[in-house]
Amino acid sequence: MIAEKMKNMVANSSAIRAMFEEGNRLAGIYGAENVFDFSLGNPNVPAPETVKKAIIELLDETDPVVLHGYTNSNCGYADVRESVASSLNERFGTNFAGKNIVMTVGAAGGLNVILKSLINPGDEVIAFAPYFGEYRSYTNNYDGVLVEVSPNTADFQPKLDEFEQKITPKTKAVIVNTPNNPTGVVYSEETIKKMAAIMEAKEKEYGTDIFLISDEPYRELAYDGVEVPYLTKYYANTIVGYSYSKSLSLPGERIGYLVIPDEVTDSEEVLSAANVATRILGFVNAPTLQQKVVAKCLNEKTDLSFYNRNREDLYNGLKECGFECIKPQGAFYLFVKSPVPNEKEFCEAAKKYNILIVPGSSFACPGYVRLAYCVSHETIINSLPKFKELAKEYF
Repeated sequence: MIAEKMKNMVANSSAIRAMFEEGNRLAGIYGAENVFDFSLGNPNVPAPETVKKAIIELLDETDPVVLHGYTNSNCGYADVRESVASSLNERFGTNFAGKNIVMTVGAAGGLNVILKSLINPGDEVIAFAPYFGEYRSYTNNYDGVLVEVSPNTADFQPKLDEFEQKITPKTKAVIVNTPNNPTGVVYSEETIKKMAAIMEAKEKEYGTDIFLISDEPYRELAYDGVEVPYLTKYYANTIVGYSYSKSLSLPGERIGYLVIPDEVTDSEEVLSAANVATRILGFVNAPTLQQKVVAKCLNEKTDLSFYNRNREDLYNGLKECGFECIKPQGAFYLFVKSPVPNEKEFCEAAKKYNILIVPGSSFACPGYVRLAYCVSHETIINSLPKFKELAKEYF
């Protein structure tokens, strides 16, 4: 008999993964070229050539016992952490040292490490809907309580008035994700400044520490010159979680990092806790080869022009069909308003045309659907006639 906590998790397993598996089933019936799978944020752009070169160089030049062994610290290789800190300082004008970096098993591993380090049973973690649904599971892993701020469907910037009301003495952390999954929205500097001011005031009011956790796997994917604010500049108790899954198209390699600045309350204690959490959660350390690889590729990025072309063509194509959505500023998702109140019904209708999309209720925002446009350009172009057929059922 499985654990009681797992029963509900199994029953409500990821709708995104379920849709992805449905895509594989349909591809077996109709052919992959006739299935338009927008379900999973799995990058279609190959990793930069420098990644391959770095792997080959490391395999040729490094003692395999060292390269594939445990790191001396659960936080990762010291030289890699120093390189990451130096890169961040150069890019954002920060003042991090290697000790402020914890190499992690992707952003998801990093979030679990920091939540394990901070959360006591009953502590509250605030998230702004729509949000990545796993935040609820990650919080529940440590018997925390996820508190939702309802979505602002006008522009999908956070509802700060509601946010202020929902902060309580039990609030331990706030998770933000910008550029955002599923909307592609970038939280403005004005939004971040107001959010920081609210949190600072609440810390003083309650005499507590409230940590701002910035989940940043999409930081490098921003279009039209949009600037993504670096949050440690605006609020002292900020911790950053980063992943190379999207910026270097390495989702399966599970490599990322946490930034825990000196300005964070009891930063040395938090860093020590993150080090131990990395071990006791079973990660032990981030993948050693990939640590060395990303250290050689800190200035590399994925081909943003590929995603931008997909963004433009899919957004314009859907608008021409009559669908409503805001134009994403970053990431590789479109968040489209369902033409009927029950967006799951709309997702089922789309499947008749071999179009696979994810219901917004998976992101705590019913009435919308998410499309991941990190697919081939051919998939975008070939899907548009099918979207037109689908639109005829509603407009």
